[in-house]
Parts: sequence; structure tokens; C-alpha cells
Amino acid sequence: MKQNVKKASPRSLALDSLLAVERDGRYANLEINAALEKANLSPVDKALYTRLVYGVTERRITLDYILAQYSNKPADALDEDVRCAIRLGLYQLLYMDRIPDHAAVGETAGLVTGSRTGFVNAVLRSFLRAGKQFRLPPEDDRIAFLSVRHSVPEDLVKLFAASLEDDASVGEDELDDFLTAVNREPPIGLRVNTLKITPEQAAEMTGGTCSALAPDVVLTDSFGESAKKGVEDGLWFVQDAASRITSMAVGAKPGETVVDTCACPGGKSFSMAMDMHNEGVLYSFDLHKNKLSLVRKGAEKLGITILETEARDARKPDESLIGKADRVLCDAPCSGLGVLAKKPDIRYKNLDEIERLPSVQLAVLEGAAQYVKEGGTLVYSTCTLNRAENEAVVGAFLNAHTEFELQTDELLGGAMRTFYPHTDGCDGFFAAKMKRKKR
Repeated sequence: MKQNVKKASPRSLALDSLLAVERDGRYANLEINAALEKANLSPVDKALYTRLVYGVTERRITLDYILAQYSNKPADALDEDVRCAIRLGLYQLLYMDRIPDHAAVGETAGLVTGSRTGFVNAVLRSFLRAGKQFRLPPEDDRIAFLSVRHSVPEDLVKLFAASLEDDASVGEDELDDFLTAVNREPPIGLRVNTLKITPEQAAEMTGGTCSALAPDVVLTDSFGESAKKGVEDGLWFVQDAASRITSMAVGAKPGETVVDTCACPGGKSFSMAMDMHNEGVLYSFDLHKNKLSLVRKGAEKLGITILETEARDARKPDESLIGKADRVLCDAPCSGLGVLAKKPDIRYKNLDEIERLPSVQLAVLEGAAQYVKEGGTLVYSTCTLNRAENEAVVGAFLNAHTEFELQTDELLGGAMRTFYPHTDGCDGFFAAKMKRKKR
């Protein structure tokens, strides 16, 4: 006789995943992917589960601040599952208009057992009786106010404030707008495979629009069936407009020798191969051998045949290619602070760990530079908004390597550019273009 197995609900699955993220240090996106592979959820429930995990992770600081106002115990004194359950309930009540209040309270309280059910229920109902109102820190304590309002740790708010203040193209007075954009769900960018179709055809097929920033990227609000099918058919792949601009700034041309020193997951290599009309040779190197198989599979699906992949530490270049590349892209490993909207748990990184990155990035950039021939192009990029990882690394490199100089590019509006979510409508990104001088 077949036993009835109770199907996991999206809320119970979300609670398990949030515990894994907080307690075990799992990355939210990897936890979500793993959970969805195992769970038998309907498309609607998958969407709810995903929204809950990402949303609660993103708004954790705000939710804990509210919890403290409606609980007789501080958040850190509660059992982990109780704390996460209250966060789940508060998130639904505050940020999800389509979920009835009674469902947000009742079904969430039922996720924990015994007397703790009553405690979760009491906290959530107190919040409801108060009209879902809560106090923020006083506005004159600006860092604390913005931290709680946007659920970004205070140290990170200070880092962003300093970065904006030092950038003449924006300004520290835009900090609130910037932090608002950091929590806004960005459109999905689809880099069109121009070896097969035009951007206009892709836009018609997906119902999206061509990006004003990168015209061969189609922007869509949802990753629907047509978008998924296009990926499977090799008509496009997912790439943000800022990432596309970075690979475009390399200026790869048909017949050239191009090196991508930190290639995985492959998007920039694919983009440059298309710019080359699939003519020439493009070396896609990466430290992680296991990830390069995905690059090869992606290239095959897109009809790209000029990629040559190899596992290689970017700090130790291939001696047979030194001084032979027309163009080199160094998309360095970084803190990822420009993609908080897509990876909300990055905001909780220990900033002390980030401090060691610039020395690694400089070494990676110096390794990449060895491939560039005289007159050749070198582009350094990151998906972070930390000036210590961006302008400071480029400055240190140029001070030590006078054979290189900055090169103005119209796409970047200069030799270096930082892309911001609130002004450019894309991921936070940085790119700098340099040229190796001819003797």
C-alpha cells in the first residue's frame, strides 16, 4: 500500500532554507537551487518559496529591528527557528500585499511547535494590532537610520557613502536613492546571440525591450518560458547590461587573439566571441577546473567554436602566450558588493575579509597584463562598488607598470567607469580600460 507523504509547503521549506543560510553559512542562491531540485512544488509555490528566502534574507536587519519592538525577548535570545519564523511572518505582513494577513500569521506560527507557536502568533498579532507600524532610528543618526530602513549593515552603509562621495559622477547625497535601488528587483538581461538572431527579433520573442545601455541585451521582468527556451536553443544567455558593456569595452575584433583570465561562468567570453564573429582565438582561463565544463557546454550551445579553455591561476600566466594577445579581460574575483539585489546575503559579509582582496586583485591584474602585446588593450573589471578594489587597484597597477596607460573609451565615458543601480538601472559594476604603450 502506498503511503501518503506530506508535501512540504513553501513556508516550511523557506524556514528550513533560512536556517541553513543563517546557521550553516549557505549561500542563499545555492540553497534555493538545491532545495527546489528536491522539492515537489508547483510553479506558484516555487515562486513564493524563492521570494520568501530572498526577501527575508534581504530584509533581515529591518525585520529584527521590528521584532525587538514587539517581543519581550531580543532577536538574538530566541531559538533560531522561532526567530526565522517571526521574520517570515513579518516579511509577509509588511512586503507581500497579496498574502492575507490571517494566512501570514496562522500558517507561519504553525511552523514551530509547542508553546513557541503561541509566542510567534502573539508577536505577529501585536504587529497587526499596531497597524503594522514600527519606529526607525532617528534620522539625525543617519547611518543607523539608513541601515535599518534599507537593511544594510552600518559598516557597509559607511563604505557605500564613502564610495559615492569620492565619485564626481554621483555624490554622497544620493546614498538613500542608491540603497533603495540595491533592494529593487532588477530586470533580467538576456545577451542576444548575434551569431544567430538580431536583438530586435529577441525582444519580439520574449516581449522584452533592448537595453539603452547595451543594445544587444534584451531586458525582461520575468524569466518566462520563451526566455528559458531561448537559452536552451542558444539564442541568448543571461548577462546584465553593465557586464555586457565591460566585455564590449575590450573591443574584441574578428581574427584577433583574446584572453579572458577569470572566465567562469563564461558570459564575458561568450560576448567577446560574438563580437569577434566567431573568428580568431579566445582563451578562457579560470582557476576552477570543474566550472570550465559549463563554459564549454555553453559555447557549444551558442555555436561558438573559437574558445579554448584551461584551468589556470590568473597570477601565473601561460608563458607561451606572454606578449601575444591583442586584448585581455581581467574580470577579477571581488567582494560582489554591486550585486546585492541578486545576492542579498552578500551584504552580511565580514568587511575584514574584503580587506585582503585588493592585494589578490593586483596580483591577478599583473598576471593578466603579461599577455598583452605592445599596443594591445587590457580591461580590468569587478562587480563591486568598493573603491579599494577598483580605482585603487588600477592606480597601484599603473604606478608599478609605466608601460601601461589609461585609454579613453566612449562606452565608458572615459577610461574608467562605475555603473550604479540607481542611475544606470543595472548591476553595480566597475571597468577600467588600459593600453600597453608601443616602444
